[in-house]
Amino acid sequence: MEDTQQNVTAERVHEKETAIVVNGRRKVVAGKDISFAQVVALAFDPPPTGDNVIFTVTYRNGQGQKPEGTLVDGESVRVKDGMIFDVRATNKS
Repeated sequence: MEDTQQNVTAERVHEKETAIVVNGRRKVVAGKDISFAQVVALAFDPPPTGDNVIFTVTYRNGQGQKPEGTLVDGESVRVKDGMIFDVRATNKS
């Protein structure tokens, strides 16, 4: 088990950190991809909650063939230095 913990730690040390912008604020993330849920968590502290709360995540300055777009719940996107995310929370009451 100790070997497994050392391997996980070693992998995290080698994960690349990437500077992104979420709702106008600079954030540093580790790893190649970022999920919808991770972007929402970075945008709000704490995120609004409720049955009628819906998040919209758009991005630009992204990687290669898909430099801009929209993320939906359950999706991830490859991150790139300087990538910009806009996250909006709406309450459809």
